[in-house]
Amino acid sequence: MTNATMKKFGYPGTLIQEYEHWALLLRPQQATLGALVLICKNEADTFSRISAAAFSELKEITTAIENHLKRCFSYDKINYLMLMMVDHDVHFHVLPRYAASRTFGRQEFIDPGWPGPPDLSYSNETGQKLDQSLHMALQQIFTGK
Repeated sequence: MTNATMKKFGYPGTLIQEYEHWALLLRPQQATLGALVLICKNEADTFSRISAAAFSELKEITTAIENHLKRCFSYDKINYLMLMMVDHDVHFHVLPRYAASRTFGRQEFIDPGWPGPPDLSYSNETGQKLDQSLHMALQQIFTGK
């Protein structure tokens, strides 16, 4: 099942990993390196309305996110933001946080909000080629393919 939030964030083109109740997508605006969007596929506009199975599956997914992003980018902290002000389907912006810049594909990525809240008004410049490389690298790590 695809919802409006999944489509807005580029599904299926930005899909990293699909789960039974959730879809993990590469966030088009890389506020920090490896920024993702975790979107619930249930018809729910509040967190309390997602299914018990979707809640249960979050343990598996957050463990995978944290392990894979740590291995890939060695983040210092990780933030899960559930804002839902514009996009009403239940979803989290997953933002690895960095005390110092990181490099991916010869591009430097910064975290201008560190050590405070993430700065979602900022986006590290990537471009189509770097987005594809980042998407492919993350997809390989998450799927093992």
